Amino acid sequence: MRTKLKQDEKVILVIRPHWLTLTWPVLFTIIAIAGGILIGSYGYIIPFVVICYAGYKLIQRNRNIWAVTDLRIIDEYGVFSHNSKESPLDKINNVTYNQTFWGRIFGYGNVQIQTAAEIGSTTYCNVERPKELKDTITQMQENYKKSQIYSQAQELAKAIVSESNNSPGSNAADEIEKLYDLQQKGILTEEEYKARKKKILES
Repeated sequence: MRTKLKQDEKVILVIRPHWLTLTWPVLFTIIAIAGGILIGSYGYIIPFVVICYAGYKLIQRNRNIWAVTDLRIIDEYGVFSHNSKESPLDKINNVTYNQTFWGRIFGYGNVQIQTAAEIGSTTYCNVERPKELKDTITQMQENYKKSQIYSQAQELAKAIVSESNNSPGSNAADEIEKLYDLQQKGILTEEEYKARKKKILES
């Protein structure tokens, strides 16, 4: 994976296009080699071109990945260039997958991710193990939400402890600023913020 990870970010799953996407390049290569042998003189030119094409498609498959981390979904592609698109876990509204009859037999399918972004939805086509990709995204979303709730609970606990330890010599402005940040994040309601602010000012 070429995308740089954030601090403490962990890669959970990496998925590529299914190996069947290489079927036609491999088939063309076999036909071209057979044709080159039959043609004889200068018959190596066509097989050489087709082999280069097959090699390009192989590199393209290896570099076209969908990576699930504990923070986001990363869509990487490009052979001579590097293109990367990401979807934060907290911005994903829904994840679905579908497989055709042959997709169920050979293990490939499409995964669609609906986000709150302007593009609305993104479909990953012909991916290997689509159900595993969908389930992993869903599980990481749940884990992310739990970690966010835990972090918010910690911030609220710190604010309460800080408020209870507030003394005339402490900086009331700093305490009020912390409470305001919690209120902006939605951890405290407007009424709770005003009540705690009043308590700090009166202490």
